[in-house]
Order: sequence, then structure tokens, then C-alpha cells
Amino acid sequence: MKIVEQIKNPIAHEMELFEEKFRLSMASRIPLLNRITYFIVNRKGKQMRPMFVFLVAKMIGNGQVNDRTYRGAAVIE
Repeated sequence: MKIVEQIKNPIAHEMELFEEKFRLSMASRIPLLNRITYFIVNRKGKQMRPMFVFLVAKMIGNGQVNDRTYRGAAVIE
């Protein structure tokens, strides 16, 4: 198993939800802006920054994340 997969394993569910919430948060009524954000959302990298947000949130939040965690992960991404 690759190291990134090992890091992502404890937060796999949160990352799935994050991807959906991130995509929805980037939607706009402005067609040109939608076209630009399409490339941002679909250029999937390792998403290390959001992973660290979720890992830290789970460490200090007794294993829980909330909506603020998802917003923070989206902002940092």
C-alpha cells in the first residue's frame, strides 16, 4: 500500500464527502466561472492539505469532524 493511501485510510469517508462538498461549493450561476472552476475541481492531486485538516480535526476533536472542518478543508484546497 502506498504511503498516501495509508494516510488517507482513517479519513477515507471524510475525503469522499469532502470531494462532493467541494464540488458543490465551487458551483456558480456564472458560466465562465463554472468553466474555470471545473478545471480546478477535476484536477485531482493527492489532496494532502485537506487530508491533514481532517487528520488534525479527528485528533483534537475526539475522532469527530463537523461542517467547519469541511469548510476549512475546502478553503485550504
